[in-house]
Amino acid sequence: MPLAVATRYARALADAVMASGSGLDPATAAGAVRDFAATLASSTELRTVLTSPAVAISRKRAVVSKITEAMGAHRLLKNFFAVAVDHNRMAAIPEIAAAFEAALDERQGRIRAQVVSAVPLGEAKQETLRAELVQKTGKQVRCEFEVKPELIGGVRVRIGSTIYDGSVRGQLDALGAKLAARV
Repeated sequence: MPLAVATRYARALADAVMASGSGLDPATAAGAVRDFAATLASSTELRTVLTSPAVAISRKRAVVSKITEAMGAHRLLKNFFAVAVDHNRMAAIPEIAAAFEAALDERQGRIRAQVVSAVPLGEAKQETLRAELVQKTGKQVRCEFEVKPELIGGVRVRIGSTIYDGSVRGQLDALGAKLAARV
């Protein structure tokens, strides 16, 4: 499914959740959508039933209704998943979930930063880095941490299309490029 379709559904859901009378906390909604996507991803049979054109929409709705009831999902989310079933969008739920979280972050003035380090960063270092990014960007920052030993040392941070590379690997690559340019 094209990313544009998933983004459209995610933004529509974010608009509904952020509306003044929704009665649904955005963080709770994001968690519930993430949980639904995880449930869908964990079962091949469930995915098959919800994405197969051979299964009647009424049966798919019944399955989704049972899942959302068991999750204790808010009425708004139950309706959203029912619409996704009606429009054959169940296969896109993982993409919709990711785009939904991004849309909520955008509406709440948060940005996402992918932080890659050579070794796991302790809680204190993560908080220090987050505070520095908040100061640098002037926005709330949600960091996603990942470890890649090939960086050798330091960290690489990506915010949108901007990359801050303080890794040893990045410095070695830059030095190599300079040396190659001199030859």
